[in-house]
Amino acid sequence: MIEKSKPTLVILAAGMGRRYGGLKQIDTFTPEGDTIIDFSIYDAIIAGFGKVIFVIRKAIKSEFNTIFNTKLSGKIEVEYVFQELDNVPEKYSNPNRKKPWGTGHALLMIKNNIKENFAIINADDFYGRQAFITMADQLNKTATDSYKFNMIAYALKNTVSDNGYVSRGECTVDSKGSLINITERIRIEKINGILKCDDGNGVHTTIDPNSIISMNFWGFTPKVLECVDALFLEFLEQNKTNLEAEFYLPNIVNAILANKIATVKVLKTKSKWFGVTYSRDKEKVKSALIKLKAKGVYPEKLWK
Repeated sequence: MIEKSKPTLVILAAGMGRRYGGLKQIDTFTPEGDTIIDFSIYDAIIAGFGKVIFVIRKAIKSEFNTIFNTKLSGKIEVEYVFQELDNVPEKYSNPNRKKPWGTGHALLMIKNNIKENFAIINADDFYGRQAFITMADQLNKTATDSYKFNMIAYALKNTVSDNGYVSRGECTVDSKGSLINITERIRIEKINGILKCDDGNGVHTTIDPNSIISMNFWGFTPKVLECVDALFLEFLEQNKTNLEAEFYLPNIVNAILANKIATVKVLKTKSKWFGVTYSRDKEKVKSALIKLKAKGVYPEKLWK
């Protein structure tokens, strides 16, 4: 009997961190020097993931090698994939563009590295151990040729920043717990204690704090990769003069759902999410992580 491959964890870490003011993906948040990524990988190993793929820029590979290669040696297989501005067909390359093409473009970068089921997360988000366990369980039960995908869901009220606006993908879910579509909500912030978002025309409208939100924790089979190339080329053609346009994972998911190519099960978790968008978010995240160590959820030294 052939043993089924363990799922892989893909960590999106090619971001520029403009609003944060630096590389938040490798910033440290505990006295022991842990990054948020350390906690995600620690939880993923416990959940049964067998490999981690970092999607990064070449310019920060040495930093990632220094931080992660030694501590993860013998604990989980590690690979690096590069997301660069020139990872597009030549006719769409523009020397004036300054940032990568987004999370959907990052998915394209792992195409030659994935044969097993996999999860994707953001580098700067803490998702909680139960979320990884829930996702790993679903991926392990799903055949690699299946078009049944998954998403970890959070409540909007638990994913906003006290220090500025954020953008979130608001999910419409049917009675069976399947995702219907995702709507990008921009400039979500608390105004006089009420959560509001920009309607796209500069007008603030109230948004339900209990809305189901995607925080880019997706579970896919390799079949998703068959859908991405054509969608990305279509996106590039439509946005060839827009230097700020980004190709996001929800763009891919919405297209897949609209064309009835696959289904996406919305997985609920009791895990608490937190993350950093602004530098002022750091102290809150540091406090939360230190408390989790104090409670024994994590050891004082994760990789001893």
